[in-house]
Amino acid sequence: QVQLVESGGGLVQAGGSLRLSCAASTSIFSMYDMGWYRQAPGKQREMVASITRGGSTDYADSVKGRFTVSRDNAKNTVYLQMNSLKSEDTAVYYCNAKGAAGNSWGQGTQVTVSS
Repeated sequence: QVQLVESGGGLVQAGGSLRLSCAASTSIFSMYDMGWYRQAPGKQREMVASITRGGSTDYADSVKGRFTVSRDNAKNTVYLQMNSLKSEDTAVYYCNAKGAAGNSWGQGTQVTVSS
């Protein structure tokens, strides 16, 4: 299992930006496919963005053109740049790592967008 620690959440006004970071405690970070998920109150957890070992990215339709996922393998870190935030982006955001040993999740970071 990989230990994942998210940071960068907070309160922001609609139209603003935040950058989330997720630091992974593994020496083989480059072997993991990474993802960002979110869960709003009363809703199921949903995939927001993902980036494979090879750097291929995928996004939920609701965030395409506004969010960008990236990774820095030298820092064992994955990022989620969130621009043009909307109130419906309010949720707890979780980092996920998928590898040969299975899935690992971070503890989550709260993002609140005020309208």
